[in-house]
Amino acid sequence: MTDYSDLTALYINCTLKRSPEPSHTQGLVDRSAAIMTKNGVQVEHVRAIDHDIATGVWPDMTEHGWATDDWPAIYERVMAADILVVAGPIWLGDNASTTKQVIERLYACSHLLNDAGQYAYYGRVGGCLITGNEDGVKHCAMNVLYSLQHLGYTIPPQADAGWIGAAGPGPSYLDAGSGGPENDFTNRNTTFMTWNMMHLARMLKDAGGIPTYGNQRSEWDAGCRFDYPNPEYR
Repeated sequence: MTDYSDLTALYINCTLKRSPEPSHTQGLVDRSAAIMTKNGVQVEHVRAIDHDIATGVWPDMTEHGWATDDWPAIYERVMAADILVVAGPIWLGDNASTTKQVIERLYACSHLLNDAGQYAYYGRVGGCLITGNEDGVKHCAMNVLYSLQHLGYTIPPQADAGWIGAAGPGPSYLDAGSGGPENDFTNRNTTFMTWNMMHLARMLKDAGGIPTYGNQRSEWDAGCRFDYPNPEYR
């Protein structure tokens, strides 16, 4: 049996509801996190709306006119995690504003480099969970997963899962009689997503991350071109 006990995962719940109000998104997050915990992964949770996260695309917005910004402390937890799962609800067919703010702040730190001169998120695995009672799971997941891979996360196969119930307004995931927790399609996708993230995180950790040749920003800035054709020698 593969050992996952040295892996860490962070779930950022982008619900619009402050604690301790129940979150339907957290209900689905808990299903995925339970699988990780059962297999020894150290799991942490952040409910983004409980924190004073400033709007902007700089690592610390207190340096750009904001009085407070909790993002730098959250970013430390992001960087301590081998796996990041961004989870959130659908509103008007799209990701919630909180989800978009978290993605923006992740983006704000994407220019930072690791010790090998690669972008900071290299060697980490990303995935997403989506909930709601209206259509749009795949659209929302597409946006989150594209964003994460663009920032440097590695995305495994089938790295998203969600539940929206029947089309049109209706019960949410944890509402009595919703059918959400019993839905085989959602349960299967959540399980496959979780295991694929753990498998890929294990592979990357064992390999020491993404190989460095050809993707070191520090080396590119120093003049190295990694076999890119030099137009002077056509």
